[in-house]
Amino acid sequence: MNDFLESAPRERLRVLAAMSGGVDSAVAAARAAEAGHDVTGVHLALSANPQSFRTGARGCCTVEDSRDARRAADVIGIPFYVWDLADRFREDVVEDFVAEYAAGRTPNPCLRCNEKIKFAALLDKALALGFDAVCTGHYATVAVNEDGSRELHRASDMAKDQSYVLGVLDERQLAHAMFPLGDTRTTKEEIRAEAERRGLAVAKKPDSHDICFIADGDTQGFLAKRLGTEEGAIVDRSGERVGTHSGAYGFTIGQRKGLRIGVPADDGKPRYVLDISPVNNTVTVGPAEALDVTALTAIRPRWCGTPPTGPAAYTAQLRAHGEDVPVTAELTGGELRVRFAEAVRGVAPGQAVVLYDGTRVVGSATIATTDRAGGGGRTSAGDRTSTPDRTNAPATV
Repeated sequence: MNDFLESAPRERLRVLAAMSGGVDSAVAAARAAEAGHDVTGVHLALSANPQSFRTGARGCCTVEDSRDARRAADVIGIPFYVWDLADRFREDVVEDFVAEYAAGRTPNPCLRCNEKIKFAALLDKALALGFDAVCTGHYATVAVNEDGSRELHRASDMAKDQSYVLGVLDERQLAHAMFPLGDTRTTKEEIRAEAERRGLAVAKKPDSHDICFIADGDTQGFLAKRLGTEEGAIVDRSGERVGTHSGAYGFTIGQRKGLRIGVPADDGKPRYVLDISPVNNTVTVGPAEALDVTALTAIRPRWCGTPPTGPAAYTAQLRAHGEDVPVTAELTGGELRVRFAEAVRGVAPGQAVVLYDGTRVVGSATIATTDRAGGGGRTSAGDRTSTPDRTNAPATV
């Protein structure tokens, strides 16, 4: 159970509820208030020039979202404020997102937002104002050990679990995190029904999808406006040019659609993005089996508690909605070395690998290099140096 909610009869906490204007954060704030805590709602203004209205289920942080959050706070009966964190969001999330793509990596802005905004900038400001915890509508749980330390666990309902994007939280941040929806073994429809029973107008509001600061969903167009366009080559593993593109940043490892390759493969099978070289603006494509990854090295590890020692068996999640895969992991010299029990596909430098011990989140790190099966070489972050499959292939450095 969520310790903060269970502890309500013993201790009334001052809680700052981050309210995006959606149904999850509204119900989370309502549950925290119902549990007896002293709750204040806050909407984060993350855009310097917010749109008046969102486009269907795309984007967030519009003027409409702010008003929806305020109306929900009024119904719950809690104070409500809007805090302007647009500058921090631009620097720590948006600019980081653009820089990662420019370097040939595939970032996850939701993890960066949780790490730098919701549980750093927001939490620091909340603690300075005397709040005890920050409450969000994430689906995850916080468990408390006998010694008072806290652990992050998956949500009770795996179908809605969001612990992957919270794997960047450290022990200090977990000590002040509250996730009232984490123990809910109900469908999203039942959450909406609860919102409707509570009189919250956001009960039927569409969930926000895609990247919140790219409201139209056109990531490549967003990047093109900031990085410009430059024609480059799409090559196969032998180095033969099979197509062109307008910017290597528009691709990600494992991508199949949108390649616009003019030359069919010899075997007639689909081709996938294998490597991306921002230095020479080249994208390398090949067969699906060339994506098989047997191991990876990850940097900048963050631990949800005490760092692990020695090699140990875990499960790992590589994408926000990816499945658990068995691994052996070891922390060596500040880097995390992860070996897969069976080869996995579509692993891209820049993404996060999150380790689990059962339902407990051990921690996360940013994928820097991947080892390919069958002599497929190594793909690395930063300059995306790759070992080509054949000696006459171009060096993608």
